[in-house]
Amino acid sequence: MEIKKDIFTDLDAYTPDEAILASNTSSLSITDIAAVTDRPDQVVGMHFFNPPVKMDLVEVIYGDETSDETATAAYEFVEAIDKTPIYVRKDVNGFVVNSVLGPFGDEAGWMVSEDAATIEAVDAAMVHRRGYPMGPFELGDLTGIDIGYHVRKEAGKDVPPVVEAQVEAEELGRKTGKGYYEYEDGEGTTYEAGQGEGVDTLRIESRIVNEAAKLIGDEVATADAIDTGMKLGAGFPEGPCRRADKTGLDTILEKLETLYEEYDHERYEPSEHLRELVAAGHTGEDAGQGFYDYGSDGERHYSAIEYDLSEDGLLAVTLDRPERLNALNEDLMDEVVHLLDAVDTDEVRAVTFEGAGDRAFSAGADITGFSGIEPHENEPTEFFRAVDEYPRPTLAKIDGFCLGGGHELALACDLRIATESSEFGFPEIDLGLLPGGGGTQRAIRMLSEARAKELVFRGNRIDAERAESWGLINRAVPEAEFEATVEAFLDDLISGPPVALRKAKRVMNRGRDQDLDAGLEMEAQAFGHLLGTEDMEEGAAAFMEDREPEFEGR
Repeated sequence: MEIKKDIFTDLDAYTPDEAILASNTSSLSITDIAAVTDRPDQVVGMHFFNPPVKMDLVEVIYGDETSDETATAAYEFVEAIDKTPIYVRKDVNGFVVNSVLGPFGDEAGWMVSEDAATIEAVDAAMVHRRGYPMGPFELGDLTGIDIGYHVRKEAGKDVPPVVEAQVEAEELGRKTGKGYYEYEDGEGTTYEAGQGEGVDTLRIESRIVNEAAKLIGDEVATADAIDTGMKLGAGFPEGPCRRADKTGLDTILEKLETLYEEYDHERYEPSEHLRELVAAGHTGEDAGQGFYDYGSDGERHYSAIEYDLSEDGLLAVTLDRPERLNALNEDLMDEVVHLLDAVDTDEVRAVTFEGAGDRAFSAGADITGFSGIEPHENEPTEFFRAVDEYPRPTLAKIDGFCLGGGHELALACDLRIATESSEFGFPEIDLGLLPGGGGTQRAIRMLSEARAKELVFRGNRIDAERAESWGLINRAVPEAEFEATVEAFLDDLISGPPVALRKAKRVMNRGRDQDLDAGLEMEAQAFGHLLGTEDMEEGAAAFMEDREPEFEGR
């Protein structure tokens, strides 16, 4: 801290009066740093996560005197360099991500210290049952056991005996060759799926949720900011607030109260905000409100997608899980189905799907999101069917990986435009699976039998140029031409006759599964219906008058 204060004293003296002074720190107080300057309102924290070239998250942290103008400028700067900012509106120890992440390792340490579980069992449970990218002890070895130890000590928190023992033995993780696991002569982590079946994962997750609730109740951060931070900064499979809403906040509260009664320690004391939510009946998704408001009358909070319905009728849907390469999970698929069902179809002329970030349309299904699902419970086809049968033209904007379930989503759309650098494939066969969202059936109807079977049987990727030549996509274009090409397609879809487009889509989709005579009969019936529409009259009049038609969907 003294070094940091010296630097900011000099910065205050030598920089222009209007300059904003920002510190990249994960733990030092922004308020204390700002206190050595004559411009504390212009000092802000900007915590870049390591390694910053790969990590998308930046925490924008208020000191006690940081102005909204300063924080907003920092936030906008982060967005300008294509990273994702979250506000930390109070200068609390650990800010957001480290505060919420703390119990992940801390509670695991207490459980092992009490012989309630083994190191391998906890790691196996959190990875294979709950979908976290690493187990808490594996993570401790990676970051350095002494780092977590000193952070707890400086914060005045008790340290689990299992952590104390590692520090005393100077076995601090990968950097010393040994920590909770052996790295010099051993293979490192040794846990396997199935080892953690008896581990009480709710004990760990309840404490994580409680920390999040404290931050929300103290107005440090919103639930959405916390969830974004934990997904981007810690690799959580889903935000803790969203997961808690699905688990039930009453279940979380009951678990904490049981632990508090058993151990009589403040780390288990439920936050006031959590108690208030449960007392108000806001226990989560099933109740219609928890950390998030799931609304009524067709409205709800979406955590895995973003959407915008423009005045001209374009419904633009973004798969918003860039930290997982926009992999499909239960939330994302359910939210897309809900959106397509809830939006007023009369207000929609066309729909686009694209992936957030710059790496993937969608890299497939998030395997961790389907852990614990029994075979008879697997019904992902509802999602793909909703896209396929939506009564407006749909277009997949593909930039990057388009694999597995993401590929199946693209095939469920009516049209597909991709950048030349995009890649396509069905890698499911390498997992002992097959494309389960209609991929086998749509591919074999779009492609020759040989090409469809090559894609499915071999599991190999093909580039956009080959995908176009095979007829899998409509266009493969250079990145510089991508948006213009998409716009050209959308101009025709949005300005086109809604009734005729709906009929054409329905006849073509249903007719492909019929014999020719049945398909022709469907086509004739649709044609006859369209002859009596106002759009047909407008189209004919515009043709005769040599002008662009203005279709109203009647």
